[in-house]
Amino acid sequence: MHGLVRIVPVTAVGLLLAFTMAMSRPLAAEDGNSVVILFKDGHRQSLATAGIERIDLKAPATVVYKDGHHEKLVGEIERIEFADSPLATMKPGRSHFIGKWEVGDGNGNRFFITLEDNGVAKKSLGSPHGTWTVVDGEARISWEDGWHDAIRRIDGKHEKVAFEPGKGFDDTPSNIAPARNTESKPI
Repeated sequence: MHGLVRIVPVTAVGLLLAFTMAMSRPLAAEDGNSVVILFKDGHRQSLATAGIERIDLKAPATVVYKDGHHEKLVGEIERIEFADSPLATMKPGRSHFIGKWEVGDGNGNRFFITLEDNGVAKKSLGSPHGTWTVVDGEARISWEDGWHDAIRRIDGKHEKVAFEPGKGFDDTPSNIAPARNTESKPI
């Protein structure tokens, strides 16, 4: 009987310790939304967002988990991606498009489109004046000469899609070319 009395508390303490350790480990990235950290040397590390309180980027970069433990990130970080999270699928808003864009004309040449915060659009090729708005996560520009352009984010990059006079934004485009905002913006 005395042996049983000693085994039960030891077993209970062991189970409690095992449960505590299991709950304190970071969740696997496959358990839900994740943050993917890409390092300059090419390796990547996925972390479940559910367990993360914050990521301190001051060297050495450290992940601080909600349970209080810390994990140092070894290597120089190139970027952090929010995979499978609402941030990854979020469409850009109006402020994303404000600025001076270098775009292609569909024939290998480049020109500039400037989108101002008041809805005015200007370009350095053709009719210089137009208006713009954001529809379904893309900047839609209507020019005075009848052309329409859209600046879209596709797979992390931007493109300028042009529609000749008489065509709408749902028609087949006249040309598609790369687009790049020349003005750096904070995160």
